[in-house]
Formats: sequence, structure tokens, C-alpha cells
Amino acid sequence: MTATATLQTTESTLPEFIWDEALIRRYDLSGPRYTSYPTAVEFNQNYPVEDMVKAAARSKASGRPLSLYTHLPFCAHLCYYCACNKVITKKRDKAMPYVERLLKEAAIQSRLFGADRPVKQLHWGGGTPTFLPKEVMEHLMAGYGELFNLQTGDDRDYSVEIDPREVDQDTLPTLWDLGFNRISLGVQDVNPKVQKAVNRIQPREMTEAVLNEARRLGFRSINLDLIYGLPHQTPESFAETLEAVIEMSPDRLSVFCYAHLPDRFYPQTRILSETLPTPQQKLTILHNTINRLLEAGYEYIGMDHFAKPDDSLAVAQRQGRLHRNFQGYTTHSDCDLVSLGVSAIGQTDDAYFQNNHDLPSWETAIDAGQLAITKGVNLSRDDRIRRWVIGQLICQFRLDRQQFANEWGENLDRYFTDELNRLKPMIQDELIADDGTALQVQPAGRLLIRAICQIFDLYRKEGASQRFSRII
Repeated sequence: MTATATLQTTESTLPEFIWDEALIRRYDLSGPRYTSYPTAVEFNQNYPVEDMVKAAARSKASGRPLSLYTHLPFCAHLCYYCACNKVITKKRDKAMPYVERLLKEAAIQSRLFGADRPVKQLHWGGGTPTFLPKEVMEHLMAGYGELFNLQTGDDRDYSVEIDPREVDQDTLPTLWDLGFNRISLGVQDVNPKVQKAVNRIQPREMTEAVLNEARRLGFRSINLDLIYGLPHQTPESFAETLEAVIEMSPDRLSVFCYAHLPDRFYPQTRILSETLPTPQQKLTILHNTINRLLEAGYEYIGMDHFAKPDDSLAVAQRQGRLHRNFQGYTTHSDCDLVSLGVSAIGQTDDAYFQNNHDLPSWETAIDAGQLAITKGVNLSRDDRIRRWVIGQLICQFRLDRQQFANEWGENLDRYFTDELNRLKPMIQDELIADDGTALQVQPAGRLLIRAICQIFDLYRKEGASQRFSRII
């Protein structure tokens, strides 16, 4: 029997959200998260550095603003669920040599992309960026300031990922003084039993203290990360975590599904499979979470992201300006992405390129005065068209025929004849509607947006690839 719940958001301009378990079972296959198109599995494993240099030159000629990403891999503690590229160490003196290499790499990229282009968006990810001592953070940002055109206006989006366990009295004031104006706090779960099972002991009071101090200093769009599917979680326990988080009232929430892949990620071998919630329990947790967050006034941005109605993400979605890249949803669709550090992925209008995933190999390349690019892909015109279409669907939940024609000089129905034909079962199932003017994702389709996008993915045409996680 199908369980269907209709949930109204606070904004009448957004459609309601419908949970339909029969449709979820039918379409919950594996599929990409579409932080890029083509996805990372399509990257050439021996991408020529010369191709990246040419892409950077085309980017420089375009004069588009920049987004600057830095991967900082160090963590003082090992979280058992983590699948990120990281280095576990207590030795803070490892930070400065890494930062010196980052600045060497930044000097090369600054010349390639152009030092005068405004950096409208900047992000430090990891790892744990707040592993860096205060003087190392200051040294890194000062170096960036010399090499790039860092912005100081209110419209800049300078964010950093924060582990509340790695915050002292100087951390937040230092980040604020360095120009950061947005933070994302890793929480995952406030339940002590769950925290112990994943080796992340982080009392609620610790998280609240960081959140309150950030607000006092003036940080905006504060995000909290949660993970469901962790050991010992139940629908009841996660509901309690969610209530605690709603009381903290973050501007944004990311609610990720834990994928247990111990064969691929060794730290996950310390998590016992029998302690994990069942697939049905995970569905119940997700259903209850979406229901409760909408009830609390958050808007469902898409995938696993929620935001308050006045947050810049929600505003951008209503205005059709939302964008998606390797950092997730963003309001800066006009930026080319310069990425620094081990495993970091950069992006221009017509190329993606990724640094070596292996830290010693990345260090060797930088020490030799070379770029550390090892993977990448050059986009064809068809790739760019499909990326645009997938971006419209996953960000705006809408694909307008006239807008497509204006952007690409093509007729949507002729260009995507096969895709629109394969979309018909989804139209019949009311995941998406087609009124002849536009394709509009329906309330039941918002949760299954990855399945809808996959129809337009040329590389997935033979069906969902098992190289990706399940859609839900």
C-alpha cells in the first residue's frame, strides 16, 4: 500500500512535497549526485596538463569571476564514517609545509587564470581546515591576497568547514578577520551512543557555543551537517537530534545519507553492519526529517539540502539563479573554479581537472614547480548542453523550452527526442509534468530528482551505474 504525505512549504511559490513509497521503490536505483557533468567517473585518468593550461587561458580571456577552493586534508581525529581524502595526525607542524606548497601551486594558477579577476567565492574544505594553527591560516590567506583579487564586499561568499572540536577562543575571530563570512559545522548526530560508535564525541553544548559565537561575530548562512544511517540511529533517536538542531536554528541544513562501503573506505570497517538502521528505518528517518524541517519553516532546496526562506540559497532558487558544483549548491553560477591542494577539482566553462589524490605525489609535483593535475575531461558542446539541462532540473526543478532555445540555439524537442520519449513513464507517474512550454518537476519528483536528471545523462543511457550510491 502506498504511503503518501503532502507537505506544504511556507512559500506558496514553491510546490508542495509528496512522499510516495511505491514510486521511491520503483526509482530508487543508483545514480550520480551531479556535482559535475560529465561526472568524475568519466574523467580521463591520464589528462594532459597542457589541456588544463589551455582551458585556463580560455577562462582568463572570458574575464569571468573566480571561485577559489582549497583542500586541507589534516584531521586530528578519525571519524569512522568518513570517506574524504584525509591525513590523520596530531602534529600541527605538518600544516605550514603543506600551506607553503599550496601557495606555490596558487602562484602557478594565478598566472594561468589571471590575478586581477575578482574572487567572489572562496571555500576551505577538508579534512579539517580548523586544524591549521592561527598563524598558518593567516599566512595562507595573506598569500592568497597577494596572488588573487580577493573581495571584501558583502556579496562575497567566503566559507569554511568547521569541526567544533577543533575550535579555540581565537579560531572564529581569526576566520572573521581573514574575510570569511559563512561557516559550515559538522554535527552528524547529537546522540552520545551514535557519537561513540563513529568516534566523534561532540556534546551539543560544544556545537551551540560555536554557533552562538559565530552569530555574535556576524557570520551569515550558517550551515549544519547531519548524517542519517549511522550506527544505533533509529527514527526516534534521529527525531530527537533534529529537534535539538531546529532549536539551534541554523540558516541551512545538509542531511546526508551514510553509505556503508567498508571495502572502499577502510575506517568504515570499525562500524559493525548489525548496528546500522535497516533500509526501511532509513527511509522513515528521511521521511520524518523532511516533514519536520518543512513544518519548522525550512525550504527543500533539493537532494539533501534545506534552507530558511530568506537564505541566499532559497532566494536564488526562487529567482532561477541556483547553481551546483563540487561544493554543492551555490549562488555563484558565473564563477570558474580554481582548486588548490591534494585531490582538489577545478572547473572552467569547458573543462574539469583534478589534482593527484596521493599526498606525496602532489607534494613532489609542486616541489618541482609543476601542476599536479592527473585527471580531467574536456567538454564537448553536447556535454555543455546536457550539463545546463541537468543544472536547470536539479537546481530550479524546471526546464523551460524558450530559455533552452535562447541559451543554445536549439529546439529542445528535436535535440532530446529520445530523452523526452524515455521521460514518458515519469510523466505518467507524475514525477515531472510537460505542458509544452516547460518541464516542471512535480512534488513527488523532487526527492527523485537524480533519477530524472539521469534521463539526460548520455553516459548513463544504458541504465543506472552501480559505481554510484543509491538515489535515496
